[in-house]
Amino acid sequence: MSRRGGDSVQDRIVALIHERQLAPGAPMPTEPQLMEILGASRNSVREAIRALQALGIVEIRHGYGTFIGHASLDVLGPSLEFRIRSGAAGGIRALHDLVEVREMLETGLIGRVATTTSTSRLSALDALVTALGTDAEADRAFHALLYESCGNELVLQLIDLFWRVYHQVETVLGSPAERTHDIVANHRRIVDALRAQDAAGAQEAMRRHFRDVRERISRAEAAQERVA
Repeated sequence: MSRRGGDSVQDRIVALIHERQLAPGAPMPTEPQLMEILGASRNSVREAIRALQALGIVEIRHGYGTFIGHASLDVLGPSLEFRIRSGAAGGIRALHDLVEVREMLETGLIGRVATTTSTSRLSALDALVTALGTDAEADRAFHALLYESCGNELVLQLIDLFWRVYHQVETVLGSPAERTHDIVANHRRIVDALRAQDAAGAQEAMRRHFRDVRERISRAEAAQERVA
C-alpha cells in the first residue's frame, strides 16, 4: 500500500479501501490486520474507524465485524441543521440559502422529467397530492417520486436531504399559516404540467411552489429586522 507523509490513519484506511476495490457491504480487514498493514496503534485504528463510521464510509456490525458502508448523504443532515440553527439572524439567512439551492435543483430537474413521467407515476403523484392535507410524509414522497425516473441516485438523496433538513428547521420561520388548499393547488399544477408533457409549464409551476416558501422566509427576515 502506498503511503504519503502526513496522511492520517483515517486517510490511509480510505486509500486501502480504494486500492483493494472493496465495494459497499464487503468486509473490512480486521483491527489487528489494519494495525499491521498501516503500522498504526490499536487506539489510532479504532479512532479512525469510529470517524469513518460517522461519515458512513464503514459500518460496524457488533458481533460480525466492520464492513464497507454506502456513504449516504444522510450524514450531512446534522451539519446542515446545525449551520442553519446557529446562523446569524436566527438562521433565517442560512435557510434562505438552502431553499435557493433546492429550488435551482428541482426547477432544473422537473424540466428533464416532464416528458418521461409514466401514466402509473402520474397516478401515484395524484394520490400523494390528495393525501397532502392529512399525511405529513406525502410531500416528501411526492418530491422523491417526481425525479425517480431520472435514474440519478445522488439527485434523489440530495432532494430528500434538503426536504428533511428544511422541515426540521422551518420553525425558525415561526408558525406557518394554514394554507393547505394553496399547497395542494401548487402541487396539482406541477402534476398537470407533467401530464401535458409541458416542460416549461412544469418549471413555472415548480417556481411558483418555491415562491411561496421564499415569501415566508422574506416575511420572517423582515420581522427579524423589526425586532433588531
